[in-house]
Amino acid sequence: MILKHLITGTAALALMAGTAFAQDVAREDTVIFDLDRTITDPTNFNWLTDGTGVRRMHGGHQVMWEPMFILNYGTGDLDPWLATGFEANDDSTEFTVTLRDGVEWSDGEAFNADDVIFSVEMALANEEITAREAATLRSQVGSIEKVDDLTVKMTLNAPNPRFMVENFGIRIFGSFLIMPEHVWAGEDPATFTFPEPIGTGPYTFTSAATNRAIWDRNDDWWGAKTGFQDLPAPQRVIFLETGGEESRAQLLANNDLDASQNISVGTFEAVRAQNPSVIAWYDDYPYTAADPCARQLEINTTVAPWDDARMRRAVAHIIDRTQIVNVAAEGATTASRTMFAEYGSMAPFIDAAIEAGHELPATADVAAGQALIEEAGWTRNGDYYEKDGETLSVAIHVNSASTEYTRTIDVIVEQLQRAGIDARAVPVENGVFWGEVLPFGSYEMSYSWLSCGSVNEPWASMGRYTVRDVVPVGERSPGFNNTSRWTGEAAEAYSAIIYDMEGRALGDPEIPSMVAEAYGYLAEGMPFIPLVQSAKLIPFNTTHWTGWPTNENYYNHPFFWWNHTHQIIHNLEAAQ
Repeated sequence: MILKHLITGTAALALMAGTAFAQDVAREDTVIFDLDRTITDPTNFNWLTDGTGVRRMHGGHQVMWEPMFILNYGTGDLDPWLATGFEANDDSTEFTVTLRDGVEWSDGEAFNADDVIFSVEMALANEEITAREAATLRSQVGSIEKVDDLTVKMTLNAPNPRFMVENFGIRIFGSFLIMPEHVWAGEDPATFTFPEPIGTGPYTFTSAATNRAIWDRNDDWWGAKTGFQDLPAPQRVIFLETGGEESRAQLLANNDLDASQNISVGTFEAVRAQNPSVIAWYDDYPYTAADPCARQLEINTTVAPWDDARMRRAVAHIIDRTQIVNVAAEGATTASRTMFAEYGSMAPFIDAAIEAGHELPATADVAAGQALIEEAGWTRNGDYYEKDGETLSVAIHVNSASTEYTRTIDVIVEQLQRAGIDARAVPVENGVFWGEVLPFGSYEMSYSWLSCGSVNEPWASMGRYTVRDVVPVGERSPGFNNTSRWTGEAAEAYSAIIYDMEGRALGDPEIPSMVAEAYGYLAEGMPFIPLVQSAKLIPFNTTHWTGWPTNENYYNHPFFWWNHTHQIIHNLEAAQ
């Protein structure tokens, strides 16, 4: 049984290399967050060049680097943080942002317009800055200018009514982060490691090793001095690599972990039986919170035989989404009907695609898939299809960082095998997956969520597959857009509609019909196959801390590896 051998409190502390509590901060004053990856370079805090967020997820953008705004998933509003507001001109090509007065870096220097301008211009001027947020900003912003010490104006290359939420509002995972000019000035942004990082947040960096990072509260934090927010209650924050689901479960059961990464339903129920103080988004099954990044199978359209759209559509027929839900997700999610995450505000666009005949089936139609394979010239010979002496096979790359990913691909591999395709899973380490496999097109198929983005309108997801983002295999796809390298007549027609949609105001009444038309070309070309909605079971431990986000306490979503975690930290209260 998963909890047969529980890790003791002493053993848990040993996991932190004996240094986590070096300053004698009491356990009840410390909040411990789960980290689902190894910190490969603990002294490098240059988040601009990693491209995957790995240098910011062990506390950097949760407790040290604060965002301008935070998108509230409950209300749809942009809650102000470092900025107090913004104004856009009529065609959404100019955005004037007002910064909050009194903000300071942790070393006492004032945070102001000069820092914002410096950071934005650094991203604009340096192509070697490859982080997704920097690349997105570089593709959109033409110039930035100072209005006064607390006001900046950004001029865009093209109209974009979504600009602020895309770049500075934490729509998905993070936002473009402002760096201190007085530290970064004169440094090479491609090589500077920022080994003694500072931010405006209420915690300062103490130490890090490959398996944990430690942050201590700055009692001189600007937010408390100005009345913006009280000092957060935890004196120390630790991000601890737990080593997987079984270890997370053991640490939760023993009160040695306060917030866990995603675990399975069975594991959660076993933990809660041992420790009733462990909670989730919902009190009852399936316990999970909806994730905005619906899962999909990405297909490299440049690699034979998957360069034939019939073969891509064949795989889409063979995949049984209901089996993925039941086996890989333990029934804790639902089959995707379209590419979009099923949030209420997305209903008009989902309905438009479905009414146009593009709803994905929940179950497989293997015969239809095999007919397309045979139409493409393949003949079944025993277990597998063959053509010109070659066996029909496919390697599916999968990030090994989560059992969700690997279990899903195991199900898909079995489905394809039964249908006559010699499929195999290729698990790779997280950094390799996001740093090499996906952006450079080094795959045949891969499991991902690259159409992630649309939580309140369709362009954010649909805009990721236009032909303007196509680069040759071996070159980095901009912002992970169209890593499938999808081109051709269907892609061109699709892209033309999406380009028109891009500049339209949010709420334009013509957008649902545009979605329906564009979706027809997407279904024809099938550069990726939507699979299932994503839901995460995020356990929180209330033994030491209360105030965690839940459906009953919905101040925002519970994904504590995102940049909005500042809100979670400020809502925590000591359990006593």
